[in-house]
Amino acid sequence: MIQVSKLLARGAGLAPVLLKRAATVTLDWDTRQKSRFQAADSQGRELGVFLPRGTAVRGGDVLVGEDGSLVRVIAAPQTLLRITACTAHGSPFDLVRAAYHLGNRHVQIELQPDHLKIEPDHVLADMLRAMHLIVTEVEEAFEPEAGAYAAGGHGQGHHGHDHGDDHGHEHHGHGHGHGHKHEVRKTIAINAAPAPHVHGPGCGHDH
Repeated sequence: MIQVSKLLARGAGLAPVLLKRAATVTLDWDTRQKSRFQAADSQGRELGVFLPRGTAVRGGDVLVGEDGSLVRVIAAPQTLLRITACTAHGSPFDLVRAAYHLGNRHVQIELQPDHLKIEPDHVLADMLRAMHLIVTEVEEAFEPEAGAYAAGGHGQGHHGHDHGDDHGHEHHGHGHGHGHKHEVRKTIAINAAPAPHVHGPGCGHDH
């Protein structure tokens, strides 16, 4: 097994030819948000990944093995809910409101200029449709926003939690309080400005 304890964000500093020759490993978000996991790369080699706690692995990152080998990470497609605005019954601002409400529920969100993506949740889907938004199930890679407590700004979107690791949630002792809500609001205000998306009269009831 190849031990991995180093990650290069987006392959920073590596020549394109090295990235092209590198082995790959395809991982879903559930695995990539952990700092410790095992996986097999495209050459059939077993990897034992031990990164600093709070680190999340993104598509395009490069894992560096203890033997100097490079493994480029591919974000695996997975089932997600894609949320878009519907101008037939509301306005594009509804997408900003949706991001705000999801953020207050500590939901991991991928923010794009004209849509949001979250992991499947039928209760949230119903809430969003009631807000006149279009919710569609898709199979795509998931890259949620890094949370306020993510390690090095390259962590995952839910406080930088290291799900699946035996950390005992020791950092939950801090009070979430107003500071976290302000951070969520600031992130939404900067990143979640949607573009108009025109749909027919069925908006808010799409599946």
